[in-house]
Parts: sequence; structure tokens; C-alpha cells
Amino acid sequence: MLLSTAFFPPIQYFTKLYGQSKISLEACENYQKQSYRNRCCIYGANGVICLNVPILKGRSPGMLVKDARISYATTWQKQHLKSIESAYKNSPFFEFYIDELYRFWNEKFEFLFDLNTQVMNCLIKLIELPELEIVETKHFKVNTSNEDFRFSIHPKVSYTDDETFTAREYQQVFSERFGFKANLSILDLLFLKGPETDLYLKTCKK
Repeated sequence: MLLSTAFFPPIQYFTKLYGQSKISLEACENYQKQSYRNRCCIYGANGVICLNVPILKGRSPGMLVKDARISYATTWQKQHLKSIESAYKNSPFFEFYIDELYRFWNEKFEFLFDLNTQVMNCLIKLIELPELEIVETKHFKVNTSNEDFRFSIHPKVSYTDDETFTAREYQQVFSERFGFKANLSILDLLFLKGPETDLYLKTCKK
């Protein structure tokens, strides 16, 4: 299984982990803007909110994703946390999980890839997925196999085009106001479904 690095990935991304004993995270691709590599989407009081991790500009357009450094010129960590607390403080399992997650908005990671990898390991633990080995690629390969999801899980690619994923409805904090919003960050599912998150992911996998 080959996946891109991602910041609090969407639900579609996490369904790919089921049944896997090992996954490879692409470390040697050119960094891509406006993707889940540095973005996650949550459900706020006014609709979907996308939270971005700002990246320092590289010296060339060919900067590898593993070399992308995080910028702290703005208080993005404080802004992220404020948005997340506002969106989910009244969700059933917010208090149950948030203490394990606070550090990702308090510590300053130098590289985006390192932040995302630690986020992934933490989420796998919280969701209680089966033991999973995560390795990073050593060089870039063009791969057209049906287990290559590096570029198909993307904000500009409809999740409905993925024949291995079905978005199933669950009760969300603001769904009575705006309706169900599919394929948000795994945070949305975790705070709403709690210990049932792994079961939900399994039912979404075709």
C-alpha cells in the first residue's frame, strides 16, 4: 500500500489501512500545495473549515516533501486548536481523546513529514487499529498499481471516484443545521464515534 503523507487525513485515507500489515509513505515526491499533505478539513459551526499547516518556501519548485519545513511566522497552531475546540468541544468523545492530541499544536516540528508521521502513529493507537508497520520510500517510483493512492486521495479528486470506499453517514455536531458532510478529517469521526471508529472504517471499505 502506497500513500502520501497527510495531516490528520480524511476518513477515506484511513480505510486504506484496514487489512494491511505494512504501508509505505511517499517521502520522495515533489511537495504538492493544496493537498491533504498539509491540510485537514473539519466541521465547524458555519460549515466545513480547512486547516492548513504553512510551509516555508523552498529554494526550488522541486522541493521533496520530506524536505518541506513548517513555517511558524503566524500563530497557526493556536488558530487550529481554537477551531477544533469550537467545533468539537460538545462532541461525545472530545474530552476522551484531546489530551493525546494537544502536543501536535504545542510542539514545534521542523519538518511537515515528521509531524504527519507522528500524527499518524498517534491516530493508529487511538483508533486501536491492528499493528501496522509504517515505512518511508527511499526514492520515487511511478506506480500504477491498484494499491497506489498517493494522488487519488486529494481535495480536488472526488472521493466518489474511489471504487474501494463508501462514505456512510453518522451523526455530526452540526448535521441538523447543514446536513451530513462526508470524508472529513479522521478527527471528526474520532470525536463523534469514539471506540466505534475502527468499526465504522471497516464498513466503509469495499
